[in-house]
Amino acid sequence: MLIQKLLNQNYLSETEPVHSRRRFLKAGLGACTLLTLPLAATSAHAAFKRPFEKKLSFLNLHTGERTRATYWANGRYIPEGMRAINHVLRDHRTGDRYKIDPELFDILHLLQRKLGTNQEFHVISAYRSPATNAKLAEQSGGVAKNSMHTHGKAIDIRLPSRRLSDLRTVAMSLQAGGVGYYPSSNFIHLDTGNFRFWGG
Repeated sequence: MLIQKLLNQNYLSETEPVHSRRRFLKAGLGACTLLTLPLAATSAHAAFKRPFEKKLSFLNLHTGERTRATYWANGRYIPEGMRAINHVLRDHRTGDRYKIDPELFDILHLLQRKLGTNQEFHVISAYRSPATNAKLAEQSGGVAKNSMHTHGKAIDIRLPSRRLSDLRTVAMSLQAGGVGYYPSSNFIHLDTGNFRFWGG
């Protein structure tokens, strides 16, 4: 459109000197550059919309097992990745497995992003079978009888390269689920319940 306007205003005529022609060519090239900008912007926008993957890494401190799995990609949860994580987060006392709440994975992934790390989480406790939980409740008053661990909605973790207090602060800033702070045992508890926090 800009090129046509320049032509209509007779910026280039047979009788104009050469330097006028040069001015026209420069103006025309500038117009062509402007016309290509929307295409460049569209390409940049497309790059930002590339399929996004969510990955998590875990080390089960009781079994020594590790996994690094993609649990979400292309707008959906990945069953294979979820199974790999569920296996490592099983009840290490009984071997029972359970489908961990995907929302818990999302909280952990967001926590990692806020911390700027992809280091593996060290897992103290994840899924607990009702039998395991009942036994632990008998031994300690700090174990809830209907713990969210028995529903696959809680995990106790640490990140060895980060101070536990920093981990708690960032987890609380998410305001997503419960955050328990246990410095004497060196872990924080995370769950998918209502936002709340406590110390142990």
